Amino acid sequence: MSDMKLAIMGASGRMGRELIRAVHEAEGCIVAGGTEAAGSDAVGRDLGELAGIGALGVAVTDKPLELFAGIDGILDFTLPAATVSFVELAAQARIVHVIGTTGFTVEDENKIEAASRHSTIIKAGNMSLGVNLLTALTKKVAKALDEDFDIEVFEMHHRHKVDAPSGTALMLGEAAAEGRGIDLEKRSVRSRDGQTGARKSGDIGFAALRGGSVVGEHTVIFAAEGERLELTHKAADRGIFARGGVKAALWGKGKSPGLYSMMDVLGL
Repeated sequence: MSDMKLAIMGASGRMGRELIRAVHEAEGCIVAGGTEAAGSDAVGRDLGELAGIGALGVAVTDKPLELFAGIDGILDFTLPAATVSFVELAAQARIVHVIGTTGFTVEDENKIEAASRHSTIIKAGNMSLGVNLLTALTKKVAKALDEDFDIEVFEMHHRHKVDAPSGTALMLGEAAAEGRGIDLEKRSVRSRDGQTGARKSGDIGFAALRGGSVVGEHTVIFAAEGERLELTHKAADRGIFARGGVKAALWGKGKSPGLYSMMDVLGL
């Protein structure tokens, strides 16, 4: 079986460069292309040189439609507007689309779901094995503990992150809500300031911190009278997300069109 031809969206960014390295190092796939916005200084540059691994003979392009016609899948950790445009093109090309982008609106999510009728989409707020295990544990613990245990989700990321709460925090909150059998949108508390009154039993709270170069820290807190349980994951290397994305792409090769998650990839 031939190697899977993968392209990296937003190739010159921090995650883009990590993804180039991850694809290059992985077995069963090759770096077949990469994109950047028109006018970017990265357009025309060699992907391998961008990632510091030596020339690969593959240049960055600003024409995704032409690129998608000759590849098997894309790795997309960009921005919501870019991802929504890519998802429509990937659906036309019938290729695998791995989405690690976060911060989507409801309208964006609807477009992604519509595209999944024609292409294989693997989408997750976090691609790491550890975080997805944390998500599974969060759901189980939330189901086991009643509303005497308040649930709070804490996250911290680097100063450059533009959305809050993080996609991972929302994924963890959704897992807790599913475990409790409640609707997260109706029971989510995103901010507290001033005279907020006492905490409502059954709510799921979120706290977001930004600073420095923190790759990602997430903790789900279950707090009751006299005791507290905390489930924590700390990422020290952005490469774990890139390697997870590559694993997802390889898993998606040959799969039927649909919207999948890392839980599907990992058999969780």
